[in-house]
Amino acid sequence: MSRVLSAATFAAERHRDQRRKGKDASPYINHPLALASLLAGQGERDPTLLMAALLHDTVEDTATSFEDIEHAFGREVADIVREVTDDKTLPKAERKRLQIEHAAHLSRAAKLVKLADKICNLHDMVVSPPTGWPLERRREYFDWAKAVVDPMRGVHPELEALFDRQYRRKPAESG
Repeated sequence: MSRVLSAATFAAERHRDQRRKGKDASPYINHPLALASLLAGQGERDPTLLMAALLHDTVEDTATSFEDIEHAFGREVADIVREVTDDKTLPKAERKRLQIEHAAHLSRAAKLVKLADKICNLHDMVVSPPTGWPLERRREYFDWAKAVVDPMRGVHPELEALFDRQYRRKPAESG
């Protein structure tokens, strides 16, 4: 438990100046906390998995390295974070394509983090959509998230059902 709380503290420090893109601009740390809470609430209590969920965006979105995570939390946690981290040197469209392509090949732990991430992102997209995102962009995000999740099916039926419920909340076409 203390290691999980240390990961939460580490993530909070690294994301301290960041806000979510939604209209309410909530503190960014709420997002990794939501992932870890969702996973724990679905019976996933492995500390390594929960630490990776808490740290999943630190390398991608802060000045944190994989080595920092490995030094503080161990190789297993760093390896899971590595699996779910986009290469920000690539164009956005390529990063999105690679998430779909790699989804089926992730470890079980990385699939769970990725699935929880997509569930939380779809929820946030409905409750507090990113400022300036038109309807079509939000709808495209839902479809892309489903394209990432579909190849991972079978990893956790209850989480997949939660994803499907969130997906059904996809914003309706205007008209």
